[in-house]
Amino acid sequence: MTGRAVTGGVLVVVASSVAAWALAVPQNTLAGTLVRALADCAAVVTLGLTVVPMLDVDRYRAELTRHATTPLAMSSAAWLVAEAVRMVVAAADAAAVPVTRLGVQSALDFATHTTVGRAGLVSVGAALVVLVAAVATPRTGAIGVATAGVAAAGLTARTLAGHLSESPLGGAAVAVHALAAALWCGALAALVLTVSHRGQWARVLPRFSQLALWCVGVLLVGGLVGAVATLSSPTALYATGYGRVLSAKIVVTAGLVVLAWRNRASWLPAARAHRATAVLSRSRSLFELAFMAVALSLAAGLAVTG
Repeated sequence: MTGRAVTGGVLVVVASSVAAWALAVPQNTLAGTLVRALADCAAVVTLGLTVVPMLDVDRYRAELTRHATTPLAMSSAAWLVAEAVRMVVAAADAAAVPVTRLGVQSALDFATHTTVGRAGLVSVGAALVVLVAAVATPRTGAIGVATAGVAAAGLTARTLAGHLSESPLGGAAVAVHALAAALWCGALAALVLTVSHRGQWARVLPRFSQLALWCVGVLLVGGLVGAVATLSSPTALYATGYGRVLSAKIVVTAGLVVLAWRNRASWLPAARAHRATAVLSRSRSLFELAFMAVALSLAAGLAVTG
């Protein structure tokens, strides 16, 4: 079941990345959009797996930590590989050459002498630290908190060096927006990967719901501030490639918020009262995660659209 869910998620990300590229072409590239989306989604899942033990009560937290260890190692490894590939693709775009003609020195110069490259190195380093922590250190509470902090720093590093880096307010708003979205989406993905029975869902879903409520509020405010700082006029929402991708993301996010609110009103009470089976909870989660994958892919498209 988990393997099919991961495969389905990857297919959704690929399809959404193609759509984001098509909406903004020629202001972006398909390779850049796709690899950014895969890296972002891997980072989001990694962050979620570092925080998911905190959603359970003290008595069962160690059990959930053990369940999260193998998925965390796999997701952080995927994040590491995707970030490395993304760095190569970004360096080739900056040098205006195909990836196959990018020299080692050019890649190193991009990584060390540009703001975007150095931010990418922070993300690569964060993914490596999380991977090492997952496979080679005891999964204590303190290490879990530290690992979550490293994952959050690696995820937001590229955001701070992105297209709004010259606007302190806009850059900070987008960074907060991205982190809130990552916590919301990543925590739900982590629940699907680690929670296996009805009793666990009854314990962790209410805590996740409270986290999600705060995350949604923060990401909506941060996204609004970032959009105002980016767009020159309302017509840019359809007249520019960036605006078209942003418009699509707004529509998907609005649908996702409605879906999440409906789940909070119906699924949450049923799960809390042990009336929702684990299969039902997983199905609800996967449906919501599909919308999240689309939104994250569109956000990745925004990040690489000039």
